[in-house]
Amino acid sequence: MKKIIKYVIVDILRNKIVLFYTFLSLIISLSIFNLESSTGKGLLTLLYIVLIIVPLVCMVFSTIYIYNSAEFIELLVSQPLRRRTIWISLFIGLSVSLSVAFLIGIGLPILIYQSNATGFMMLLMGFLLSIIFVSIAMLASSITRDKAKGIGFAILLWLYFSLIFDAIVLFILFQFQEYPLEKPMIIFSFLNPIDLSRIQILLKMDNSALMGYTGAVFKDFFGTGVGIAVTTLVLCFWILIPVWISSGKFGKKDL
Repeated sequence: MKKIIKYVIVDILRNKIVLFYTFLSLIISLSIFNLESSTGKGLLTLLYIVLIIVPLVCMVFSTIYIYNSAEFIELLVSQPLRRRTIWISLFIGLSVSLSVAFLIGIGLPILIYQSNATGFMMLLMGFLLSIIFVSIAMLASSITRDKAKGIGFAILLWLYFSLIFDAIVLFILFQFQEYPLEKPMIIFSFLNPIDLSRIQILLKMDNSALMGYTGAVFKDFFGTGVGIAVTTLVLCFWILIPVWISSGKFGKKDL
């Protein structure tokens, strides 16, 4: 298992796309902090990269990598190795590599310019989102053997989490605005890791108005220590559940 993880990490960290993603993120992050009048505004601008671009890159790259590694995976399956071990090793390798890329490209500038509670919260959320969308990408790639369908499904999932989910939330809120929806909406917010991450980061920034109705209503819950702990636990489930489902599918898959 360790040899597979090491091979995947080395292979990905030498990948030109990952190197380009890392250095481009680093240049953009440094530029944002240097161009903005205050580091707080720079962090707010960087927020949208963490919530939108990082999940997209992790999602698309991981899906393509799994499909392009089909021959390597078939070779591993022919060896006396459990399929679940192979799949988990690929997941760990992808997660570590893309997390390192995030921590170098976006994490270093945050630590240099905004090494406070808000900066560390953004680092934590970005780190978890990187792993979550690797996990979701592996689930997407395990559903179909067709590369085009798999990549299309992965992009559709990213669109759902980044755009469509909030549209659904707003539609429900406007349709049922006469009813007390605070508690149901707390549960509903747990269905989107990007939404949870945005709420936590904006609460640390003390910019509740920017969260919209979805987050502002729940400030009293998500702003507490219990709320942060529950959010982190739910995000961890977002990592574990897709990997568990995809590993089961991979174990039964006809290669």
